[in-house]
Amino acid sequence: MPANKSGPVPRKKKGRRGRLVAITVVLLLVAGIGFGAFWGVSTVRASFPQTTGSLKLPGLADPVDVVRDANGIPQIYADSDEDLFRAQGYVQAQDRFWEMDVRRHMTAGRLSEMFGKSQVKTDAFLRTLGWHHVAQQEYDTKLSPSTKKYLQAYSAGVNAYLRDHEGSALSLEYAALDLENDYKPEKWTPVDSVAWLKAMAWDLRGNMQEEIDRSLMTSRFTPEQIAQLYPAYPYQRNRPIVDGGAVDPATKQFSPKSSANAAPAGVGAAATGLKSQLSALSKTLDEVPALLGPNGNGIGSNSWVVSGEHTTTRKPLLANDPHLAPQMPSLWYQMGLHCRTTGPKCNYDVSGFTFSGMPGVVIGHNKDISWGMTNMGADVTDLYLEKIDADGYLYDNKQRPFLTRKETIKVAGGESRSITVRATNNGPIVSDRDNELGNVGKDAPVGNAAPDRGDGYAVSLRWTALDPGRSMDAVFELDRATDWSSFRKAAEHFEVPSQNLIYADTKGHIGYQAPGRIPVRGKGDGHFDGTYPAPGWDPDYQWKGYIPQKALPYEYDPKRGYIVTANQAVVGEKYPYLITKDWGYGSRSQRINDLIQSKIKGGGKVSTDDMQTFQKDNSSEIARLLTPYLTKIDIKDKYVRDAQQLLEGWDFTQEPDSAAAAYFNAVWRNTLKLAFGNKMPKELRVEGQCLNVRPADETGPADENDTYVRECGERAGDTAQPDGGDRWYEVVRNILDDPNNAWWKTEDRPGRPGDKNRDQLLAHAMTDARYELTSKLGKNIDNWSWGRLHQLFLKNQTLGTDGPGILQGLFNRGPWNVGGGEAAVDATGWNAAGGYKVTWVPSMRMVVNLADLDKSRWINLTGASGHAYDTHYYDQTDKWAKGELLPWAFSEEAVKKSGKDTLTLSP
Repeated sequence: MPANKSGPVPRKKKGRRGRLVAITVVLLLVAGIGFGAFWGVSTVRASFPQTTGSLKLPGLADPVDVVRDANGIPQIYADSDEDLFRAQGYVQAQDRFWEMDVRRHMTAGRLSEMFGKSQVKTDAFLRTLGWHHVAQQEYDTKLSPSTKKYLQAYSAGVNAYLRDHEGSALSLEYAALDLENDYKPEKWTPVDSVAWLKAMAWDLRGNMQEEIDRSLMTSRFTPEQIAQLYPAYPYQRNRPIVDGGAVDPATKQFSPKSSANAAPAGVGAAATGLKSQLSALSKTLDEVPALLGPNGNGIGSNSWVVSGEHTTTRKPLLANDPHLAPQMPSLWYQMGLHCRTTGPKCNYDVSGFTFSGMPGVVIGHNKDISWGMTNMGADVTDLYLEKIDADGYLYDNKQRPFLTRKETIKVAGGESRSITVRATNNGPIVSDRDNELGNVGKDAPVGNAAPDRGDGYAVSLRWTALDPGRSMDAVFELDRATDWSSFRKAAEHFEVPSQNLIYADTKGHIGYQAPGRIPVRGKGDGHFDGTYPAPGWDPDYQWKGYIPQKALPYEYDPKRGYIVTANQAVVGEKYPYLITKDWGYGSRSQRINDLIQSKIKGGGKVSTDDMQTFQKDNSSEIARLLTPYLTKIDIKDKYVRDAQQLLEGWDFTQEPDSAAAAYFNAVWRNTLKLAFGNKMPKELRVEGQCLNVRPADETGPADENDTYVRECGERAGDTAQPDGGDRWYEVVRNILDDPNNAWWKTEDRPGRPGDKNRDQLLAHAMTDARYELTSKLGKNIDNWSWGRLHQLFLKNQTLGTDGPGILQGLFNRGPWNVGGGEAAVDATGWNAAGGYKVTWVPSMRMVVNLADLDKSRWINLTGASGHAYDTHYYDQTDKWAKGELLPWAFSEEAVKKSGKDTLTLSP
């Protein structure tokens, strides 16, 4: 897999060139280049959906209308639940079947069936995790009869579309795939839809990457240094979501108005962990398709709700913008699902954002309530060291047999491969999927009671999503919730992934609920807090259950009149259960709090326009903190001084045309590189970036007799460290007033002494930034701009990320010069270790007006269509980049007024 994890793609391997050349030849024809132009255009248009007139959809009880607006966004009207979801399946297949088909092959570990042997390793890891296997268990044993009925109807709608379409009539990508592969899509199944929730949960799984990274750091840093790089959450500065509240020790009931919290249970100082052998696991994880984005500090979202007491509408306003990886088409699909008459036969009148391939609406509103989501970041995974032999694993001083299953991986154009998945009582052994992982744990300091290391410990994964649950039920329950009580009941079933849920209703109430299945860990040695791998053989380190649902934090109509969730800490330090040790650090959330406060102080009111303006706030907290130090440094070199002067009087905003933002972010990137990045172990540095490193036994001043070892980074650019997110804001904040702190010092080099203090290092960073931007943007600083450096590219999640440029040009779009930045509210994130390209975006934005739902607003990153060259392939992107929102019609009258095309689906 390439570094950009915007979706599963064929990797560049020997033997792929022939296929890519063939694809290019046909797509040149498809695009109408050279001869065959007429055939090419007809092929391109073959998959465009029919949006007017009428079509037969077998299985419907009554006719269904599909009304599309000028942006191709569909609103479906039906007389029964089954007809509604059958039509949803048909319409989503019209617009997005290629995307749906790739996703289900990914979640099932079957990418090799589409893309050949290059995907076998990825498939093997995904089969080991067993997403589709668990989804089947959920469908068979957990989901309600009504949910199964809806999933079956949705699948029937998809399959009705497949019966009448194949090859290029499904999408342009199939025209390419058919050149060398007899691949034909299978029928859609309900489990294909359920399994998508596992992919979502994987990308939102919490601190697994941090757990690995801490372990890798032990090869270079002391436990004290690692603790400095993962500082405590700044509760006194950045407010948690729920201010106050406590769990009653007797009833285990959370009360947002209580303050008698007990001390946290089972939380202690982190133990030191694995050394660099874990790098192999990290590499394997990098190859797992991350449809939502690279896991780590960047993945998050903003949401907030303001009560009618503080709004111009006198009813709540609710905003949400999830931050995910940019891709083409956008992960989200806008849609309305309407019963012409709501009642026992037809329960839904809901509109919002959903995922193609899954029925229902995930985020949005119905006629009574609205809700939004942000990632809670709950720690729901643990890596366990396992002492194994050929026959089983050690647990509680006894040898136990593996749980095993056989998996066969079919390979397009090649022979099938067979694997055996082994699991312990903690979960699947993920180290089986990489030969290097057989040595994981050789140097792990696990205490005197640990069994003999032998050749090292295996690694297993404990993860809440590998236990069957009812999250699919929760989607439909949210869609039909009518009040706070039914909303909270739905939240109880939203077990994975753990999401912050915010709420507002048309009666004027607002609320927040933390849902999820969050483990209660054993005491271990008093240090088991999920930050490092744990000994799987010791019963004291087992999970002991889950946080009781009634103990999970919530708020309802808080006195302050608003609620903000942006991946910060959920609740205060005294909450008696461990949710995670790795919160986001609250930079975005506190900025949103401050924006709301600045508006309502003195009796001011927040408008819908204000909510939209807040979403585009691009102020940089780290710039506000660091710039005063940068402008005071005496820079002698006029060439660098000219750049330094850009920062004088700068207001810390990151507009696309800002030269100051470009220079500051380059200084920030180089500061992190000098102070921390060059000191990281190679497993955390960017792949291909090489350093000459002195061996540890060579100390003292550098001289010509020193020997250096060439050491190159191994991490993908979008997951390398230091990533520059708000954790690093906190790290730098903690040493900024300590100019002689060891982190400010860099290694001496022959002929060039290292930096000895803060100001020397910052001057060094400013110089390096000046020359870096000269090479990227030119010598003349008047021509610099943040947008030229910070560009958004939208890439098709498969064929658009590999192969010759002509192929990518057919499916990809961009670039757009954008503002915003890492940990800003307008979170166009970038990884400081890897470069300035946009790796995170507000993947959609919405503002819901509970006083008049027809005055709500929304925008998607791309468009409704997944078909290249369709009018709606990326028709929303220009508006999205400018911070504009589209009108969001909801009532039947408003939908009819805004409707452009109507398609009737008949029995």
